[in-house]
Amino acid sequence: MGRTKKQRRNPHGSAWHWQQTDCWYYTLPGTKRRVSLYDEQGERIRGKQNREAAEHALARARLAGEIQGNSAPADQDWIVARVCSEYLQYCERSVKSGSMSRGHRDTSVSFLNDFCGYCGALPVAELKKSHVQTWLEAHAGWKSQATHRSAIAIILAAFNRAEELQDVPSPLKGLKKPQSQPRLQSLSPEEERILLGAVEECFRNFLFAAIHTGLRPFCELAKITADHVELGERGMMWRVYSSKTKKTRKIPIQKPVAELVKKLMLTAPRGSGKPLFRNTKGNPWKRMTGVVRYLSLKKKLGWDLDPVRSKYSCYTCRHTFAHRMLSGYWNDGVGCSIETLAELIGDTPAVAYQHYGREWALSYQEPLWAAIGVGKKAQSPNKQASPARRKKAR
Repeated sequence: MGRTKKQRRNPHGSAWHWQQTDCWYYTLPGTKRRVSLYDEQGERIRGKQNREAAEHALARARLAGEIQGNSAPADQDWIVARVCSEYLQYCERSVKSGSMSRGHRDTSVSFLNDFCGYCGALPVAELKKSHVQTWLEAHAGWKSQATHRSAIAIILAAFNRAEELQDVPSPLKGLKKPQSQPRLQSLSPEEERILLGAVEECFRNFLFAAIHTGLRPFCELAKITADHVELGERGMMWRVYSSKTKKTRKIPIQKPVAELVKKLMLTAPRGSGKPLFRNTKGNPWKRMTGVVRYLSLKKKLGWDLDPVRSKYSCYTCRHTFAHRMLSGYWNDGVGCSIETLAELIGDTPAVAYQHYGREWALSYQEPLWAAIGVGKKAQSPNKQASPARRKKAR
């Protein structure tokens, strides 16, 4: 018995809706190229219910002579440099509107300009995944997998945006990023004492608060003002906005940090707009100045020659907070859960577990020990029984 011929959803030359983008398109005759349909205001036609508007737009395209058979591929006049340029313009607009951090913009500029120096004149259709890999390997100083992961992520973002908005097929689909590595550098109490004892007051306050709050140093902690501080019966809380996650969370603050903040609020009161943590010149801490200061500090302490301590950075303060929370450092050895840590540091539980949980979370390790019979010992029979048990024994 022969197979039933599959019926096409829409006849050739008609408008069709793509659920992935929720937009309407038509396909050029003799090609597989999809072309977006726009309304009279120049906006993309969206929504599956707008078939009639899409058909009208298609009719206008036919009248304008835009639909011709055997048209050239969409990416014929697109080169790698043009894709990168379009994405960097988008980054500039996003920074001005506040929807993207300057850090991401600067990183994108650095990576994409370097990538264009390698193969910017290459037509997009001729770009291969091997080009990206060869470009990465040509930089001997990029030894960290995190650097490779960041570079690939930005390049993929540029080509994905060109495909989404300009219908330029991305030649890098399926390009894999290196797996993220867990961040396991953490300051010991002795290292914290040495570190804070070797810096001037402004940077010491900044690092001390970073260790005891777990906030991202530059996109969160450096932007805290007195207007973000709330005082209640149980203590101090901060409203923290992260330009990385675009979310606001409310976190409790430990007493030592709360006392420090009350003193800093005398020089940066509510309504002043001044960040609480400022450098010696009275300016907010920036990533560049903070990194340079920390590098000079490591060199001063001789940590730059140590195989472990040489990897420390301002971000290590955040990891230290996570380590201490999970190990119960401030809570008599009772570690918090991954979900609690995730809320405090502004990560998802999955990210918090991936970065810190496997190594440091007692609440996740203890069930594994219990499963093989090496969990916490049961209550000793020599200990005094509860009143209910004594009554039952009588």
